[in-house]
Amino acid sequence: MSHPEAFLPVPPAFHQPRGWAWRALGRAYLRTAGWRIEGAFPADPKYVLIVAPHTSNWDFVVGVAVAFAVELRASWLGKHSLFRAPFASFLRWLGGIPVDRSASHGVVGACVRAFEAAPTLMLALAPEGTRKGVSQWKSGFYRIAVAARVPILPVGFDYRKRMIRLMPLFHPSGDLDRDLPLIQALYEQVHGLRERPARS
Repeated sequence: MSHPEAFLPVPPAFHQPRGWAWRALGRAYLRTAGWRIEGAFPADPKYVLIVAPHTSNWDFVVGVAVAFAVELRASWLGKHSLFRAPFASFLRWLGGIPVDRSASHGVVGACVRAFEAAPTLMLALAPEGTRKGVSQWKSGFYRIAVAARVPILPVGFDYRKRMIRLMPLFHPSGDLDRDLPLIQALYEQVHGLRERPARS
């Protein structure tokens, strides 16, 4: 299902009205830039949402526009250095959670505890961990999903087709070596703003 103006319905658990002005702003940006949304958000109450390929800061702009346009409530992790005045409150309002990336194991544990404590949670992550177009993904998103016993929602930002692709939920088996190539294969025809290197 393709939604030319990104007015797809959001499950009630993840619906967050922010006011008509923010909704209109998000829809106007997506419409003007030519973005469409393909697929739908699942009704599952908890899952890890992964966005790839992550090659530009524009990915954040597109993601925020989608959240505004469809009134989506999602949480995401950001470098703690970004959460400073005067932007800290705004970033948290957008769903941002400050983290120290140098403590990866602590981040995974904190995310798992957040899933255990919340009745509903959509946690958006960039599996590449950086916008530099790395050839290998980090495993944090997968370890979070397995430990929290939640599925993974693969989402692709395809800049060639101006398509935001919401793919079917992926239920991890616990075998990273088996599952990771399957997940990465979903993105073979998804092109970021900048081309990424071939995976080794």
